[in-house]
Amino acid sequence: MSNISVNTITDALGGSTASINGLTPQASNMQPFNRIINGAMTIDQRNAGASYSQINGGYSLDRWNGTSFNGGVTTGKYTVQQNAGSVTPPVGFTKYLGVTSSTALASNAGDIYTIGQPIEGFNLADLAWGTANAKPVTLSFWVRSSATGTFGGSFRNNTSGNYNYIFSYIINSANTWEYKTIYTSGATSGAWPTGNTGPLQIMFQLQVGSTYTDTAGTWSTTAYGATGCVDLLNTSGATFYITGVQLEVGSTASPFAHENVGDTLRKCQRYYWQLPPSSSYASNMPMISAGQAWSSTNAANFTATFPVTMRASPTLFQSGLRIYSPNIGARTGSITLQNSNAPHGSNLQISGVSSLSGGQMWYIVGSGNATDYIGFGAEL
Repeated sequence: MSNISVNTITDALGGSTASINGLTPQASNMQPFNRIINGAMTIDQRNAGASYSQINGGYSLDRWNGTSFNGGVTTGKYTVQQNAGSVTPPVGFTKYLGVTSSTALASNAGDIYTIGQPIEGFNLADLAWGTANAKPVTLSFWVRSSATGTFGGSFRNNTSGNYNYIFSYIINSANTWEYKTIYTSGATSGAWPTGNTGPLQIMFQLQVGSTYTDTAGTWSTTAYGATGCVDLLNTSGATFYITGVQLEVGSTASPFAHENVGDTLRKCQRYYWQLPPSSSYASNMPMISAGQAWSSTNAANFTATFPVTMRASPTLFQSGLRIYSPNIGARTGSITLQNSNAPHGSNLQISGVSSLSGGQMWYIVGSGNATDYIGFGAEL
């Protein structure tokens, strides 16, 4: 049985909570509203389980992004992979997000290396943060690392970056899943928009330098993480695994709110959706959309209908796309997103294509490679 530590986390206003030694979190009659999406790490549209080399601000598993920064954008310092290392997840989970250090990175005051998730304002409106009626929240998660000691992170204000709650927790045993809870009484100051922007980001620090750290249990105007924490990236091959991440209202952690995987996918698709998964259809790709050539001879229009309403106007991502007609064959050109002010769906246009005739029917397909895909992103 995995060892489970007990950690009491106290915030600046004196609130505290404790993790539970040897047991699952406190039982509840109702599942909590988890403000974290894909906290069980089951959805990975972009990589389909493959390793991803973190770039600054880039997304790995759905809804999870990372910082990789030291005096500018720095890439290749750590990788992220669903079920990296193939260890057994905590009981009740099948997936986890795994971070692996790519090099022995010397500590620097300007380091900001984190993994985390931005949360949309609509999903935080009831917290009333930024007012005297701010509600408390509890963050809970399962974590496992090759390193032991004090780790940290923050509830970071993404709107202004100047009102951030700094927390820390202890990993007691190497390569052992441990359950942690973090409590804060809520932000009574700062700007926390309640619309479709991302006012809050939960950040777990991997290596954060002194320029961007502050005392755990306090609200900070500059920090991303806590002082005195483990610099995980100092060691090549060091690991940090996390799953079961939940953020809920109240001062006590509830059992993780497991949900139907289809529901989780639809929540993720509000911010990003992709067809097909990058590791599928190695020899062929399904028809993405049907369209028609213009009266001109070098362009065609296609309809893109999104599976859910996206958070905002999306950006088009693509690799290996072409158009195909059964009677004519394949053509390549430049595909762009048109009318992108519509979060429900849009038009795609391919231009710079030779030998098209007005009225011809064409389909957008891939070139037959495993990495072919089309994606639409409206991340925070």
